[in-house]
Amino acid sequence: MKATPMTQALVVVRKELMDWSRDRRSIMTVLISSLLAPAIIGIMFTQLASRQRQVEDVKVPIVGAEYAPALIEFLKEQPGVEIVSGPADPAEAVRTRQEDVVVVIPKDFVKDFKASKPIQIQLINDSSSQNARPKVQRIRGLLQGYASQIGSLRLIARGVSPAIASPMVIEDVEVSSAQQRAAQILGFIPLFVMIAAFTGAMSISTDSTAGERERGSLEALLVNPAPRGTLATGKWIAGIVTSMLSILITGTLLYALFKYIPLQDLGIRFKVGQTQAISMLAVLLPLCPLIVALQMYVATFAKSFKEAQSYMSFLMMAQMIPGMMATMNSLTTKAWMYYIPWVGQQTLLTDIIGNKAISPKVFVVVAVVNITLAVLMIRATAALLDRERIIFGR
Repeated sequence: MKATPMTQALVVVRKELMDWSRDRRSIMTVLISSLLAPAIIGIMFTQLASRQRQVEDVKVPIVGAEYAPALIEFLKEQPGVEIVSGPADPAEAVRTRQEDVVVVIPKDFVKDFKASKPIQIQLINDSSSQNARPKVQRIRGLLQGYASQIGSLRLIARGVSPAIASPMVIEDVEVSSAQQRAAQILGFIPLFVMIAAFTGAMSISTDSTAGERERGSLEALLVNPAPRGTLATGKWIAGIVTSMLSILITGTLLYALFKYIPLQDLGIRFKVGQTQAISMLAVLLPLCPLIVALQMYVATFAKSFKEAQSYMSFLMMAQMIPGMMATMNSLTTKAWMYYIPWVGQQTLLTDIIGNKAISPKVFVVVAVVNITLAVLMIRATAALLDRERIIFGR
């Protein structure tokens, strides 16, 4: 009984997956690429939340506290504020990171205060220190609040309404939801997931093309009575399996991770439900065939596995560009963006995270576009396998 092209393709799939499972480096690549995004995101947001909690309970080193007892009492009344003595050399203490910030009160504080003169209070800080920035902002806000309060009392003492100093009151009317604002902050997450999909398939895509060409086993494989398209399809499906596996591992870990990350400490209200998770998979999984097809097409031109890996580096950088541009520049979503590979995934995932309503037809069309391009790419790869320069060239 003659084997059908599908049966032959499945034989190639099994062969490639077995070879992949025997290679520890390939398995480690999938695992590391899948764990990388959750690990980075978890550590980053946990550190940011921890830094934010530290600001709530802040120690304020003050030099010259005895010159402004009223100000010190005001600061002590604020929740989470503890006043401590400042160092002998405030600038050196901040420069050497012994202190994040030091407040210096001048000796003439009471004299200038009674004369209603502006008082120059020094807030010594190092703006290059990211850890100190939230603490500096809170202390500055406390001092500005005290100054505003004293200014209002002085106007009242002179029979003037404090409202005169505020001819206009600006009221912010927020029309976006908390989920949409969170999507702008978390817009870099789709980029990490797509990188996982790319690196998850990279090992099979390069080894089954450039690797076999370098080892000389490609000629032996092509001698078999199977169409070139069938062989290419089998390798393609094997790569799709590992790519999708990476996405599923990364997505599952991220879904579980966001239940434990204290985003509320950062003022971010974000929740991923099952509907959103399924929608994300519906966007990402159809991209896997195109990623693998592109990798195989490019890797087929390489004469060695090492050369193919260098090509993959350029491809990875190219696929990162849309995500980086969308993260750095908040672009207005246009309908045509959905149907451009990589740009569409980044745009759709950002909209899904923002809980924006998306028509099911968009998911279908995006999937059809990606799979169609992938099929065309695989046919082009199969055509390359008919060239002697590709088969025998080393």
